Amino acid sequence: MSRSLRIDLRDPAVLRGLIALVALAMAAWLQWQGGTTLTVAADEWLRDRFIQLQASNEPERRVLVVDIDESSVAQIAWPWPRARIADLVELALADGARGVALDILMEKPADAEGDMRLAMLASHGPLVLAQMFDYLHADAPLAGGQLVGGMPGNNPALPAQGYLANHPGLAGARYAGNIGVLPDADGTLRRLPVFTNYQARVYPTLALALMQCCGGATATLPLRAVERVPYARSWAAYDVVKAADLLAGRMPPGMARGKLVLIGSSSLSIGDRVSTPLGASSAGLLVHASMLTSLLDRQQGLAPAPLPGKAIAFLFVLAVVLLTSYTLPRMSAAANALLLGTSALLWLTVAWVLAPRDPDFAPAAPLLCCLYLLAVAVPFQWELAQRRSRQLLGTLRQYVAGEVVDELLRSDLKDPLAPRRLEVTTLVADMQGYTSQVESLSLEEASDLTTQFLECLTRPVLAQRGTLDKYTGDGLVAFWGAPLPNAEHADLALDAAARILHEVAQFSALRVASGKPALRVRIGIESGVAMAGDYGTAARSIYTAVGDSVNTAARLEQAARDYPHDVIVGEGTAALAKRHRLLLLGERQLRGKGRPTRVYTLESGE
Repeated sequence: MSRSLRIDLRDPAVLRGLIALVALAMAAWLQWQGGTTLTVAADEWLRDRFIQLQASNEPERRVLVVDIDESSVAQIAWPWPRARIADLVELALADGARGVALDILMEKPADAEGDMRLAMLASHGPLVLAQMFDYLHADAPLAGGQLVGGMPGNNPALPAQGYLANHPGLAGARYAGNIGVLPDADGTLRRLPVFTNYQARVYPTLALALMQCCGGATATLPLRAVERVPYARSWAAYDVVKAADLLAGRMPPGMARGKLVLIGSSSLSIGDRVSTPLGASSAGLLVHASMLTSLLDRQQGLAPAPLPGKAIAFLFVLAVVLLTSYTLPRMSAAANALLLGTSALLWLTVAWVLAPRDPDFAPAAPLLCCLYLLAVAVPFQWELAQRRSRQLLGTLRQYVAGEVVDELLRSDLKDPLAPRRLEVTTLVADMQGYTSQVESLSLEEASDLTTQFLECLTRPVLAQRGTLDKYTGDGLVAFWGAPLPNAEHADLALDAAARILHEVAQFSALRVASGKPALRVRIGIESGVAMAGDYGTAARSIYTAVGDSVNTAARLEQAARDYPHDVIVGEGTAALAKRHRLLLLGERQLRGKGRPTRVYTLESGE
């Protein structure tokens, strides 16, 4: 039983199956195990391109950004007095803002009036302060200022190692949001820690804290510890007012009404710049604004409906593997390469749709699987095809003269072995009295006689560029004019017949000299239209010719026993022969023919 279960790794079908299984295993591993650093980088690069192309400029009317930009810093040198920051908050609230979040850390006290005003706003108004957590292990963890808020709980949260918070004078704030970030290995910020765990308390990110401050129903949102920032809108989509314009009263009235306001800086001199998929140097405010937009979309049912990207990606690879398993043995390497390229383009379209709907699937995985199939499966099948072609050519050379095979390979025929209607000359040769010749011989002697006699027939056929159709025990069938047309097919067949007579005569003379019976060969030759090509089934095929002229040649070979001549030629060959003199023997009624057939033989001088 174990022998029947043994797998032959040399079997092409087994190797094809293994290649397919590796592609599927690769697809599953890349989707559910995360892959390697290189494949993860490919996934993120592709997602970044999608984000850049899909980022909408549609105005975001629910969020207002107050930007302490370069022009504002030029008018009022940084760091600003806390009173100026308090002015920004009060002006936004006075204009009707639902709530304000400060993307500014105030670790140390400053002007007393400004700190007092900010403390009152944070403890009694809809103001969210910022605090920052550090997620990197360090010998001396950060611990500056006094943390605010945080809820005990077992919710999934990213553990922090240290923190920087506002000074104790602001510790009465009701809400504070985390502005700490954890960029990817390439330095690009693609995810935010929505929940952070520090000393058994869980702290929200700035955007979530702002929504909680303003009475937003966030408890039911399916949020994880770390969320991918969708960056669904470009920076141009947000209503942005310069901080200096807000302080100077140049902001249009009602611009903040009903909106959530983020106050922070895009100024290079302040240094709140990060790398995001939307730009190598983006304002940190953009990250929090994008997360706030995402949370609002989820809360209001506007977020793209989720889709199981991992399962869809795996099923796509499965479909490609099944398709290529069918096409690889049946199509050319170029066609299969084109098919895989088309599959990759199709997947890019699918991934384009899936990317905003599943933050976790690996969009590059199916592309890598297609590349694997292109690099492994296509060359493997091409090599199998080449090996089979070499085997077929080797087999063909046993039946067709070598120069004919070479000419066949040089021909422009798309499928030179496909059945075609051609004018051919067929030669059928047989040993007369074979049974009486071998009945007194041992098995080995009978085998040697048959082999040597067939060599006397075969050599002249191949020498005259004939195609050996088949052996018939003690004889053969050959034809000229296929697989390549040849205007001299009749004369070449007659040349081969004359040479066969000569070789059989020599072989017979040797046998007679050794006291053995003489041999005689019977040959029938006829020309006409026949269907010549590769016939058979998937199990076995043969290159042969079928048609009335082929049958007639066989009948002429049988008729030779009634004539004192070894070669009987039909009227079709006689009409086409140009280099041979033929002797008319009269007419003969052949089996299966409706009328008598004129028969000829080679003149004795040939």
